[in-house]
Amino acid sequence: MDLGERKRYILKAIVDDYIETAEPVGSRTIAKKYEMGISSATIRNEMADLEELGYLEQPHTSAGRIPSDKGYRYYVDKLINIKDPTPEEASEIKNILQFATICEIDNIIKRTTKLLSEVTRYTAAVLSPSVKKSAVKSIQLVQVNDYDVLAIVVTDTAVIKHVLIKLPRRIDYDTLLKINNMLNEKLRNLTVEQIDLSVINQILMELRGYYEILNAIIPVLYDSLKSVDCDIYLEGTTNIFKYPEYNDINKAKNFLSLLERKETLIDIFSDDGENLKVSIGKENNNDEVRDCSIIRASYMVGNKVVGTIGVIGPTRMDYSKVIGILKFIADNLNDILRNSF
Repeated sequence: MDLGERKRYILKAIVDDYIETAEPVGSRTIAKKYEMGISSATIRNEMADLEELGYLEQPHTSAGRIPSDKGYRYYVDKLINIKDPTPEEASEIKNILQFATICEIDNIIKRTTKLLSEVTRYTAAVLSPSVKKSAVKSIQLVQVNDYDVLAIVVTDTAVIKHVLIKLPRRIDYDTLLKINNMLNEKLRNLTVEQIDLSVINQILMELRGYYEILNAIIPVLYDSLKSVDCDIYLEGTTNIFKYPEYNDINKAKNFLSLLERKETLIDIFSDDGENLKVSIGKENNNDEVRDCSIIRASYMVGNKVVGTIGVIGPTRMDYSKVIGILKFIADNLNDILRNSF
């Protein structure tokens, strides 16, 4: 539903004021603070209409109103003014991420999660790339000694896996190079799920005489890729105590309990194809986050979406600031991953 201009202005003023103060907003506050040129009585009537339409709620302990989930949704979709990071924040973001080019993606993600939490002052979460959905980009076998080989696997989502493999007999450089080249030829551009028995049998057929060595290398390589799928990194888990919504000890305990459930969080933050998504209160499918808002953005390696970065906090979230910062960090992260991998 499209509201009239006056109702839109009043709704925006109430959301902005409630985000700032955490106190229910009355008609007198709107009249004094926002100088609309209309009386408190007129504002009160408009607020009553907005409540009837479901955009505002009236806590039983107060004569003022607060936004409902529907009110926040209208605000985010139609009224919000996205705030770019301040010059100081933008400089801090770039300075912290500028060294990420020399890091593996896990380190980049950890750095990004901490940064997002510090700048937004909410709980930040970053979902790492899924190994199962990644394709092998390259395999490098490095001889450590006569019996040990270090295998380094790089995927197209910038995941780098290291695994030390113990061989049943000595191996020379030329043999190791031959096996290395064959593994790259047969496994490059395949996902973990595509590396099946027929692929492995092809490698064994073409490298006859090396069954013992291949039987030591291939299962370990395969297990190292399959054993760890996407992970989730959290920072700022105690930031909720800065917000009066969580002065209720039970509410705070429920939130902290949620943050301990990795599988639930992975499900909440999993990518669904949207570049940036805001989920408010009851819009969230998971019952445990029905009184929270989640803002998340996807990040990419090359042209492939590989994970998500986001924040979780109360529905009384500073949407304009968080969306601006999240978009800025995601854009910078995408640039780093594009140039580094």
